[in-house]
Amino acid sequence: MTARQALVVRGGWDGHAPQEATDLFVPFLEDSGFTVVVSDSLEVYADTELMSQTDLVLQSWTMGEILGDEVHGLRAAVAAGTGLVGWHGGVVDSFRMSAEYLHLMGAQFAAHPGDSVEHAVRIVPERADHPVVAGLEDFTLRSERYWLLTDPLLDVLATTTIDAGPDDPWDGASTHPAVWTRRWGAGRIVVCAPGHHLADLAVPQVRTIIERGLLWAARG
Repeated sequence: MTARQALVVRGGWDGHAPQEATDLFVPFLEDSGFTVVVSDSLEVYADTELMSQTDLVLQSWTMGEILGDEVHGLRAAVAAGTGLVGWHGGVVDSFRMSAEYLHLMGAQFAAHPGDSVEHAVRIVPERADHPVVAGLEDFTLRSERYWLLTDPLLDVLATTTIDAGPDDPWDGASTHPAVWTRRWGAGRIVVCAPGHHLADLAVPQVRTIIERGLLWAARG
């Protein structure tokens, strides 16, 4: 049986420790039967041959800019069946100026009210049987919460609510996706909004969600 190929693409803002964070999951991918290719450049997305052989992309690239042929290559690969998985700013605050990338993801970071806030991540009851979150209960984190701008085609598996404090300009609680999947052609996308700190990725529920997401999204 031919091993599936996973492509790890990492870079951008150093504050999210893209190298260290993705290194946490490379052994899992290898143990799960993937051949892992690691790239510190977005140019790989424009490599048509490589992308056609890639069954899964794990991306951690906060901010930065993506060229037209690179985003076109990524979109085409996902539409053809390549899975795309990531967490936090590595996928939903990646390329703010690329409308095509934002369209692919269906969500964009807008703010993180508070830098280290204890908050609940709640599994959506109607989606509690989804393979990415099955058997998991609500849990709490002390980290950033993402205020996200989203489209209606996300399959939201878990949420986080941001309340309005006395000095906040918004006038009520705002609930946002914390974990979701998305279909793009034949491809599957999985995003876990938590993950600002390396320690967040070691929280058992977060780690489980990401590992399950990698397996669920991968082609085949």
